[in-house]
Amino acid sequence: MSGMTSSTRPLLNRRLAEFGTTIFAEMSALAVRTGSINLGQGFPDTDGPEEVREAAVRALRDGRGNQYPPGPGVPELRTAIAAHQERRYGLTFDSDAEVLVTAGATEAIAASLLALLEPGDEVVAFEPYYDSYAASIAMAGGRRVPVTLRPHSEGDTASFRLDLDELRAAVTDRTRLLLINTPHNPTGTVLTREELTAIAELAVERDLLVVTDEVYEHLVFDDAEHLPLAAFPGMRERTVTIGSAGKTFSFTGWKVGWVTAAPALVAAVRSAKQFLTYVASGPFQYAVAEALALPDSYFADFRADMLAKRDLLSAGLADAGFRVFRPAGTYFVTTDIRPLGEKDGLAFCRALPERAGVVAIPNAVFYDHQEAGAPFVRFAFCKQTQVLDEAVKRLRAM
Repeated sequence: MSGMTSSTRPLLNRRLAEFGTTIFAEMSALAVRTGSINLGQGFPDTDGPEEVREAAVRALRDGRGNQYPPGPGVPELRTAIAAHQERRYGLTFDSDAEVLVTAGATEAIAASLLALLEPGDEVVAFEPYYDSYAASIAMAGGRRVPVTLRPHSEGDTASFRLDLDELRAAVTDRTRLLLINTPHNPTGTVLTREELTAIAELAVERDLLVVTDEVYEHLVFDDAEHLPLAAFPGMRERTVTIGSAGKTFSFTGWKVGWVTAAPALVAAVRSAKQFLTYVASGPFQYAVAEALALPDSYFADFRADMLAKRDLLSAGLADAGFRVFRPAGTYFVTTDIRPLGEKDGLAFCRALPERAGVVAIPNAVFYDHQEAGAPFVRFAFCKQTQVLDEAVKRLRAM
């Protein structure tokens, strides 16, 4: 071993050194070890529509997708994605040149950032952010510039809001890209038309690329409305929009995501994506094509079911003493633990399985400014009603 540096140099490359094991793995392992109800990681505890599952079985049996599918995705799915964007938002995409199928939204994010960033480029992103954003920016050699969504109360509703002045101030000559997420995980904020208009104007004025993660597009509640950023003036040619089947159809293990964008942007993202997974999820792509063509009633019922679960868990958490930020979108609810006499979300979440038999996620792990996120804890409500009832009972008893 003499002369080698392996003993002094860490094994993990320094861009990734800060990331280690994700909080989701840690908390899910804790749930298993303690037999707790897992409201941490955002995956449903029941499968999605039977007819979609059967479509995957049919594809397997018919030998469709059992070998490598085409690099951009199977034509049936790309056509279905384009049809979905047009039907819901009036956005037209060429299914051959402007749609790319990925191994879930996580790969879509990674491939987009690896493709579009050079070392030293700055990426402005909202914090708290989904943890893969920071890791993907780091792998691309970019620099993340967080703009913090801050707690805000209006009447009896509390939410997290974007400060547009803070966003404008974060953009410098080194900014290459805005990374937008709406509906927003973990806070449940849905950006308004006015906010999206201002973001679009900023992107056009400063000639920025935009990657927008819209995987919770079908989960918006109350008066909130999901508006795709690509539909705003000047945005169609500079925006990479990311979608996902996992969140909408409750088949998270299938890992089917997609990118829609102008041809040059899709070509760039595909250049990176082909050396990550090349292709993935063969038979499932055919099933998701059928899922996207489900009638509007499916999407309405899905939203209504999650709305009822949101209200059940939000009310239960409020009864248990948490301050609750009732989400306008996603299937997560963020809470403030300070009314319980606590202020360290990470310590709180590590102790909660023993104290109450429930697992949650500390929001601090989604922040660069960890002190800003310290008292906030996220619970997932994409679970069966009886599971949520039991979780609420346990938390109230605490």
